[in-house]
Amino acid sequence: MALFFDAAWFDARLAERGLSRTVLAAVAGMGEADLALVFKDQRELSAAEVTAFAELLGVTPGEIAHHAGVSTPVPAVDRLAALEARVAALEAELARLKR
Repeated sequence: MALFFDAAWFDARLAERGLSRTVLAAVAGMGEADLALVFKDQRELSAAEVTAFAELLGVTPGEIAHHAGVSTPVPAVDRLAALEARVAALEAELARLKR
């Protein structure tokens, strides 16, 4: 885990996707001033911001947390949503088998 926010890593991921810090801030629901504080390691990310960063950059929330500094939260997997998805898949398979 990074001790401090790894701005170079985040900038490289953004560049790979042709994106800017402005887009990153918007996707996370942050102002550019807040994002600047994050990049200067003067503000922590929330779990929701970690998730938004991960989705935009195409990496796992764990990888975002790894590069965002020691106290960055790793979002918990939404177990209820995962369970609901599994139940829906099972119900669809059962309906298919009944036909």
